[in-house]
Amino acid sequence: MASAPNATTDTADRALAVLHSVFGLPGFRGAQEKVVRHVTAGGNCLVLMPTGGGKSLCYQLPALLRKGCGIVVSPLIALMRDQVAGLTEAGVNAAVLNSTLSREEADEVERRLIAGDLDLLYVAPERLVTPRCLALLERADIALFAIDEAHCVSQWGHDFRPEYIGLSIIAERFPEVPRIALTATADELTRKEIAERLGLTDAPQFVASFDRPNIRYEIVDKNNGPAQLKAFIKERHPGDAGVVYCLSRAKVEDTAAALTEAGITAIPYHAGLEASVRSRNQDRFINEDGIVVVATVAFGMGIDKPDVRFVAHLDLPKSIEAYYQETGRAGRDGKPSTAWMAYGLSDIVQQRRMIDESTGAEAFKRVSIRKLDALVALAETAGCRRRLLLSYFGETPADEKCGNCDNCLSPPQVRDGKVIAQKLLSCAYRTGQRFGAMHLIDVLVGRATERVKQFGHDQLSVFGVGRELNEKQWRAALRQLVAMGHLAPDSEAYGALKLTESARGVLKGETPILLREQTASTGRAIRSKSRRGDLVQRPAAAGDATLLARLRAWRSEIARKRGVPAYVVLHDATIDGIASARPATLGQLRDIPGIGDKKLEHYGDELLALITAAGASGSGSPSDS
Repeated sequence: MASAPNATTDTADRALAVLHSVFGLPGFRGAQEKVVRHVTAGGNCLVLMPTGGGKSLCYQLPALLRKGCGIVVSPLIALMRDQVAGLTEAGVNAAVLNSTLSREEADEVERRLIAGDLDLLYVAPERLVTPRCLALLERADIALFAIDEAHCVSQWGHDFRPEYIGLSIIAERFPEVPRIALTATADELTRKEIAERLGLTDAPQFVASFDRPNIRYEIVDKNNGPAQLKAFIKERHPGDAGVVYCLSRAKVEDTAAALTEAGITAIPYHAGLEASVRSRNQDRFINEDGIVVVATVAFGMGIDKPDVRFVAHLDLPKSIEAYYQETGRAGRDGKPSTAWMAYGLSDIVQQRRMIDESTGAEAFKRVSIRKLDALVALAETAGCRRRLLLSYFGETPADEKCGNCDNCLSPPQVRDGKVIAQKLLSCAYRTGQRFGAMHLIDVLVGRATERVKQFGHDQLSVFGVGRELNEKQWRAALRQLVAMGHLAPDSEAYGALKLTESARGVLKGETPILLREQTASTGRAIRSKSRRGDLVQRPAAAGDATLLARLRAWRSEIARKRGVPAYVVLHDATIDGIASARPATLGQLRDIPGIGDKKLEHYGDELLALITAAGASGSGSPSDS
């Protein structure tokens, strides 16, 4: 499909023509057009776009517009497989070169590359840097190099992968071939390292908005995580596909079992499972409707499933980058979705201990702590979560409130917490800074447990001085003081909390303290509002619903026969568009976004027959437009 540039045709016109004919899309989004024109003209660049923002088109289109084959570096077999399946459905000559191929299959892909029979080739990073693969590429006609998930090259990124380091050889061996690095998550430090390692320091950076307005961000106080999760799914997302992230393999197994027992279709995914089980569970999640996968962070990157309606965290991620990347797997189709997290003091203590006990250099630990502190600030903020999230990536929203996070929908109360903080810090100090949260709360509320009496803490002046607050309120106050940096986990004493240098100002009354209160009605307030917020789409009419059901059943059958995920055949948005417009001719069907030339050729007549049959059964008449 790739052809030599035509000097008489404007690049923008050619790009739009291919965008329409191959991908069935009417136009570009955001910075896509600028990136496509730049790379097609032979330029290098770094692209930052949110998940679902259309990064793939930024290299797929230039590869089709330039002479030769586009080489896409990806760390994930699942991503390669799904993208190649989708491209093939659209009539693009695409292939993979990774460890899943037999020797004969790999030889055939290499032959096609040398023969100029490929438009796009997906290669794993560890394979690309081998002498054999580099020699192969030097014999081929290369249109461009696209380094996907480029944050993996940075030690400051949330998902550093050593195999990415060797990709610096691309700039050295192929200096005349344009290079495009792409990622959905990178702060300023990470961007700088990506540019340095991939030889892009002089290349422009195209940074799209990180905002995902269709995602509702919610963070709740953790008191019984599994029970809270079950209630969240049953009340807010029954029957929806979702991802639940846990920190440990054991917790993944326990949570999946608990959800299954509660009648929710849930499957586990972690590196400790047999490869065949992992593969089977991933395939179920991708190909079936309404599956909830409970996973460690080993799952998800490169999964293109567009209809994930929620991402839930039962444990605190390591950074805002990780949180953003993981929550971004919800709502790739642009429809309303939820990012929900249950969070508590133990999460902060656990993450800080993991950093302290890591073998990383001190500079790496300092950056890791700074990133964790930024995430904790997001969890504790009384303001708009989306605004704080976007500001972390250097973006300043125009509005003070987004209207689609828990704090905007049900604003928490804030009060002067100076006296509360002083009582808590004094208690930690007078008990020797050797005890954890539960012990400090027992002393404050005057609970004379055996442990409190053992250490004589029932005789201290701070014993019982905090009876005006209950245990939940003290936990919230303690967590916030840790988040503010006035208390810190002791790396030498598991679970213990000690005062920091900044605590002195609080005890002296010099440092103002505002504490966020969790209102009792927060959960109900959010549930009482439509979970779709202002993004609610027009409800399907009865006829539309009948046609939608037939279209989905048809799509599932086609996907089963072709051995691909249903969304590779047609995305939900395309199915919805067909059901809404009810086209009566191939020309009208071609105008539905997502219907390119090849899909019209393959499926046009069948789709029109379905629409006609639905009309004949009394569910409305086809569109006259």
